[in-house]
Amino acid sequence: MKVESEKIRKCGPIGVFDSGYGGLTIFDKVRKLMPQYDYFYLGDNARTPYGSRSFDVVYEFTRQSVRKLYEMGCPLVVLACNTASAKALRTIQQVDIPQWDPAFRVLGVIRPTVEHVGLITRSRHVGLLGTMGTIQSESYPIEFAKLFPDVVVTGEACPMWVPLVENSEYASDGADYFVKKYTDTLLSRDPEIDTIVLGCTHYPLLLPKIEKYVPYTINVVSQGDIVAQSLADYLRRHTELEASLSKNATCSFFTTESEEKFRRSASVFLKEEVDVKHIRLEE
Repeated sequence: MKVESEKIRKCGPIGVFDSGYGGLTIFDKVRKLMPQYDYFYLGDNARTPYGSRSFDVVYEFTRQSVRKLYEMGCPLVVLACNTASAKALRTIQQVDIPQWDPAFRVLGVIRPTVEHVGLITRSRHVGLLGTMGTIQSESYPIEFAKLFPDVVVTGEACPMWVPLVENSEYASDGADYFVKKYTDTLLSRDPEIDTIVLGCTHYPLLLPKIEKYVPYTINVVSQGDIVAQSLADYLRRHTELEASLSKNATCSFFTTESEEKFRRSASVFLKEEVDVKHIRLEE
């Protein structure tokens, strides 16, 4: 499908996409660092989670959402989702964007995270906690091999963590079992780990429990501030793209699921009530 390129020439909002609600942890940090811009947040909540889906399905779902944000006037979209960044970003950048509009930009969360972690790990042993999809994609080890080939990456899938967060059980006593289980397994596989990446945007809500079961000498890294700082730097370096972003300090939220359900869940992540509109994606 060819999209009309004139849209990209108009000033428009920054698009932020996630398969669910976790991307709100990224969006919140970006908005706080750069409040002057307009933002569209799109959650494909009707089809979440993406973590256990195949590469082809994640790519197609992500492509539909990115295209929708483009058609709504976003010159730039951030994939605030590790699974989408791992399984769909490269294909969208290489195959779809040249057909839609070469000026359009889609960025992910993996590269800025790797750039940051590679500079702070001392032992050069890094742990990764993520969804099954992110771990199986090997995207983090591949990116580390490009930028910091001396870093050893050990990944551990945490299939129960997203359901705990999405069902508001992240602070419950029952969550402790699954947090301890996965962190213990990760550290037993490589005792030299000195930095752990939370490779899913839902996981910051579990951070108090993760820090409870991880030695204080280990640095646990959330992605929100990293991605926000990286995006700000990217816009400083790409002045033409920055000039195409509208600046009215507004935020609009869209979901493929129930508006009421999104409002309830978003309040958990953002600590505020939001207005949201239901949106349909092309199948």
